[in-house]
Amino acid sequence: MMLRNVLNGGRAAARTSRLAASLPRGIPVFARGYSAQFRDGKTNSDPDLAKTERTFVPKWFQFFLVSSIAGGIGFLVSDIDRLKSDPINYMFRDEKLLVQTSTLPLNELDSPEYNTDEQSIAELIAKLKDLLKNNADHYSDYPNDLAAHADTEFNTHHATKNQRPRLIVFPHDTDEVAQIVKLCNSYNVPIVPFSGGTSLEGHFLPTRAPTISIDLSKYMNNIVKFHELDQDITVQAGLPWEDLNDYLNDKGYKFGCDPGPGAQLGGCVANSCSGTNAYRYGTMKENVVSLTVVLPDGTIIKTKKRPRKSSAGYNLNGLFVGSEGTLGIVTEVTVKAHVLPKVETVVVASFPDIKEAAACSSDVIQNGIQLNAMELLDDNMMKLVNQNGMTPRSDWVESPTLFFKVGGNTDVIADELLDQLKRIAKKHGAKKFEYAKSEEDKLELWEARKVALWSVLDAGQKGHPDAKVWTTDVAVPLSNFAKVIDATKQDMAKTDLINAIVGHAGDGNFHAFLIYRNQDEYKQCAQLVEQMVKRALCAEGTCTGEHGVGIGKRDFLLEELGDKPIDLMRKIKLAIDPKRIMNPDKIFRIDPLEDKHIEHEEH
Repeated sequence: MMLRNVLNGGRAAARTSRLAASLPRGIPVFARGYSAQFRDGKTNSDPDLAKTERTFVPKWFQFFLVSSIAGGIGFLVSDIDRLKSDPINYMFRDEKLLVQTSTLPLNELDSPEYNTDEQSIAELIAKLKDLLKNNADHYSDYPNDLAAHADTEFNTHHATKNQRPRLIVFPHDTDEVAQIVKLCNSYNVPIVPFSGGTSLEGHFLPTRAPTISIDLSKYMNNIVKFHELDQDITVQAGLPWEDLNDYLNDKGYKFGCDPGPGAQLGGCVANSCSGTNAYRYGTMKENVVSLTVVLPDGTIIKTKKRPRKSSAGYNLNGLFVGSEGTLGIVTEVTVKAHVLPKVETVVVASFPDIKEAAACSSDVIQNGIQLNAMELLDDNMMKLVNQNGMTPRSDWVESPTLFFKVGGNTDVIADELLDQLKRIAKKHGAKKFEYAKSEEDKLELWEARKVALWSVLDAGQKGHPDAKVWTTDVAVPLSNFAKVIDATKQDMAKTDLINAIVGHAGDGNFHAFLIYRNQDEYKQCAQLVEQMVKRALCAEGTCTGEHGVGIGKRDFLLEELGDKPIDLMRKIKLAIDPKRIMNPDKIFRIDPLEDKHIEHEEH
């Protein structure tokens, strides 16, 4: 804008300089006499002052001064004309430059300006506490609580000691969330939404100071209404998914997603979770019916009603699912309730190598065999499960293993699926093929999959209590699954790191668990993750299948999509959140001078 004004001013100067000759003589006389104004105690209006003395100023300075005055007058007149003709567009001319483009590159932004005035922040906190009835159960600033709302030991991107929220608030309902957000917006203070705190890529890390953490888990954890005939259920965002599943199981239904233990519905939406059941029931995107969302200015919206399909307007569900709290706070979710299979068993099959195991999973899909889940654990993972004793048994075959859930409405259907599955597994060299014959067997066989992450972390912390786990994921087209997972396994085998691979084999998504205990091991982890992601991208995959981007994978997302799609996302972000207060710095950069304004963990 400054450059444009200078150019306009220069053009105006050129136009008006041509009028210099016709200006009244008073102007050049004033210019000529300027330096002689107080010479010898006399002014240029003194009749006794000689004419030659009144022309003391050099000719070049006269021309410079006349041109400058003329240019200034020309620019002023030009802008007055624009102001008179279109005052609204003139006043908002900077903003309209942004509005007139479809995308928003980072270098066209100024840095966000957040409120750092301590007196103003104290006033905000007093108002928030007053809104929450000054009840200490409704907010917290205890150091341990603040630390727990900034980081976890299994995050890939850790908070610095200074990155803590200023205050945690525990609202009771959507209206209270809206009032809290309105206050934060009016004071220009960043917000980080929080529910289960199980995300892995630094999603709830408070990058800006001060930050208010809005935790929905304490009070907003209720079931609102179950519409059994419609097979959907409305819940608050702080409800753990396991509690929802328990409620539905008692009625013959289930929730389609099964992310990590402790995840809550608001976070499931924010990160577009999936889990082991995605092969059969889809990811969160396919399971959401409608959402209630509080926008960054406190506006409350509902994305749609409860039809199973709709072609009415924009797909706002799709906009907010996976937005990681950067566009608003989800307070209520309506999700599908799936009918439980009448018959279901668990099958475990062991293979000579990970490539054959992955190829078997692809073969199952190619043959159209409809399973309820299909999970892959590599040989390292099976060894760690045996070692840590977290399952009822410790005699698992220590080779790459597929875990299947096979179900149907009758025993005949389930048995037929079992026979087909066994034939395909044998074709790929399965060394062992066992299946559950009772409910107790089912729980026992599936338990190895459930304790995978904790088995790796437990192994790493034996003798090294400060050891940390780096867990990351990618997803690739099914045709490339075996090749990519095998190459990643080979890379990991070249290091001395404790490591394991777990995959959602039904949808081409797999996870790497890496333990690091010092700076050198951290660097090895970072290099392995980079190789794994780049390999997935070269195979037409994605940098994350279900963990999300957070802070940890922003650069990988940019590499995956390129500038223009990220610029479009940034445009959408600023259209909805012009102050950039909602979970800032996640998914993509919003500050061209970020490195000067936020801290990053040192390794």
